Amino acid sequence: MTKNDLIKKVHEELKHYPQKDISFAVNVVFDSLADALKKGERIEIRGFGNFTIRQRKPRLGRNPKSGSQVKLGERLVPFFKTGKELRLMVDQKK
Repeated sequence: MTKNDLIKKVHEELKHYPQKDISFAVNVVFDSLADALKKGERIEIRGFGNFTIRQRKPRLGRNPKSGSQVKLGERLVPFFKTGKELRLMVDQKK
């Protein structure tokens, strides 16, 4: 599902709002999530999952095109851990 698909889906549910307003709301939510992660904050959406930032240690990687080794520095990466309800729903056990 893309962001446009999400906007269309929400618009189907809330037809009395213009698609422009729904698009604005979806963008505000995503921007707020990104800003919180930039600040190092943890995001918890009950029943869905948690977004956190993890620190990766420096390591040697490999260039897939040439096969040569590439030195990768220390970096911060976003990490998502699914919530129990979402895991069960995807696994169709609920």
